[in-house]
Amino acid sequence: MTTAKNSMCRMVDKTASLPAGMRSWVITRMFGKFVPFLGTAGLVFEEVGRERMVVSVKNRKKVQNHIKGLHAAAMALLAETASGFVVGMNVPDDKLMLLKSMKVSYYKRAQGDMRAVATLNTDQVQRMFVEDKGDVLVDVVVTDESGESPIVCEMVWAWVPKKRKEA
Repeated sequence: MTTAKNSMCRMVDKTASLPAGMRSWVITRMFGKFVPFLGTAGLVFEEVGRERMVVSVKNRKKVQNHIKGLHAAAMALLAETASGFVVGMNVPDDKLMLLKSMKVSYYKRAQGDMRAVATLNTDQVQRMFVEDKGDVLVDVVVTDESGESPIVCEMVWAWVPKKRKEA
C-alpha cells in the first residue's frame, strides 16, 4: 500500500511486536476507547489491517435474543464494526468517516459465535486519499460457527473533510 498511514494505523503499528493473542487484546481495548459500546457487546478484533479486518463475537447471554442466538442488533453491530474500522484504518486524518447506509438481510438462524470479515481493495483505499469526499461500499461477510452466512450486509461508508470550506 503506497498511501500514507493515518493516526489509527500508526497506533496499531505500535502493537506489532506483541504476541498475536496479546496484540488482539490490546487492539480490542484501544478500539473500545474510540467506541465504548464495543466493549459492552464483547467484540474482539482478531485481525487488523488496512485492507482486511476480522471481528468476532461470542454467543453469550448479554448479546442473545429470546431463542438464545445472537441478537439481530449484535449481528448488525459486528458487520458495522468490521466495515467501519477497515475504513478507519485508511481515511486520512483530515477527513471524517460516517456510516452512510446500512442494509442487513437476515436469512436464517445463526449458530453459535460469529465473525465478520470486511475488506477493501487498493482502488477503494486510493479514493479516500484523492477525493475530498466520497463513499465506498465495503465488502463484509458475516459467518457463524457452521461457516454459513445467516445474514448479508451492505455497508456504505462516507468520508468528508473535517473542516467545512467557507462559502
